[in-house]
Amino acid sequence: MSSATKNHDYHLVEPSPWPAVGSLAAFVMAVGAIMWMRDVTPWLFFIGLTGVLYTMFVWWADVISEANAGDHTEVVQMHHRYGMILFIASEVMFFVAWFWAYFDGFFRIDDVEQFTRVAVSGGVWPPNGVELFNPWHLPLFNTLVLLASGTTVTWAHHALLEGDRKGLKWGLVLTIALGALFTVVQIIEYAQAGFSFSGNIYGATFFMATGFHGFHVFVGTIFLIVCLVRMLKGDFTPKQHLGFEFAAWYWHFVDVVWLFLFASVYVWGSSFGALAH
Repeated sequence: MSSATKNHDYHLVEPSPWPAVGSLAAFVMAVGAIMWMRDVTPWLFFIGLTGVLYTMFVWWADVISEANAGDHTEVVQMHHRYGMILFIASEVMFFVAWFWAYFDGFFRIDDVEQFTRVAVSGGVWPPNGVELFNPWHLPLFNTLVLLASGTTVTWAHHALLEGDRKGLKWGLVLTIALGALFTVVQIIEYAQAGFSFSGNIYGATFFMATGFHGFHVFVGTIFLIVCLVRMLKGDFTPKQHLGFEFAAWYWHFVDVVWLFLFASVYVWGSSFGALAH
């Protein structure tokens, strides 16, 4: 038996330059961001960002080629799923940090140990002068939009499992449209905000939590657009469609995070608006 003969189900990837190239591009982007924040030049940041985006494109293209070549066996797919689960778990903890900051601001707004916070806020949540959103207006509409998008992406997934390419296509198209609609409505909502990111802890925690969620919706929409393009090219089968499966997982994660945001930041937060402890 030759030493090069494959006698296992694992995929040993060929040597690739993209980990090194991606690391270098990320370093350049980080240095560029620091220089931009110090009003030196923004160009180094955009050069690094271009390198990162290019690396993502070509690296994932290599992964797709490996999948189409049959290298993603059941064992390999299982470990890819483990990786995606761990990635989503890390994203969950990322949002836990913003929820923690928000609730810390509420429950400790008049804490004697937080004397600077009390001096700025007046000891009430939200701080004096903050005009809250009506949760039953645009926030509720966006909640219904995301819930509908969760339904359409599930429809697309089941259509794929049943070999229904038409159902898969239209499920993806509707999900992408709903994701884009959510982003547009959130931009409109931000334009009408009665407070800003700077000036108080409420505005900072609100825009960090909802803003990062909006960024995840944007990324998820791109993820689904890529899936739509791949589907039109003939990719994905009922037994091998990890790319779409991960996009659906990610989209459902985004939906769940929004439900927590809507319930805690919009509904619960507005119910206790200007509440002194």
